[in-house]
Amino acid sequence: MGQAGQQRCVQKKFGKKGVKGVKAEKKTQKKTALKKNIVPGSVLILLAGRFRGRRVVFLKQLESGLLLVTGPYAINGVPLRRANQRYCIATSAKVDLKGADYASVDDAYFARTEAKKKGKSEGAFFSEESSKSQMPQEKKDKQKKMEEGIAKGLGADMKAYLKARFSLSANMYPHELKF
Repeated sequence: MGQAGQQRCVQKKFGKKGVKGVKAEKKTQKKTALKKNIVPGSVLILLAGRFRGRRVVFLKQLESGLLLVTGPYAINGVPLRRANQRYCIATSAKVDLKGADYASVDDAYFARTEAKKKGKSEGAFFSEESSKSQMPQEKKDKQKKMEEGIAKGLGADMKAYLKARFSLSANMYPHELKF
């Protein structure tokens, strides 16, 4: 009688079992190539995440291949953060970085600190307030110091441009827009 449903393909192979070949070398992941129109100081539009639609300034590419971008925070509220270039649109607008030094910022800068978990108890569950992880004050000060030079060098029109959110409305087609 036939089997209901799809049959598993069972093929018998005769001969030597477990022939071992040469193991292939493990490939290392190479650094992602930057899009040709993304250069330090260029203005990008973020397409995903909490700050989608915001215009940000590109600073440098990190070792992981992600882009280091900033609002600056004082202008449009976007802090120093990483973004994937797949979720960015590069614009033709450029900002002078005035020799700002972002060499100290790397992927480890964004690593989260592990908090020790305490034993679970009913009293602790109800009394414990949900404490959100706040950014340390020293990081905030460091970020403010790094962004200071960029924010001061911007003209009024560029500040207004960075503050404005990007969104599509009726009869706006992204493939026809010139960024």
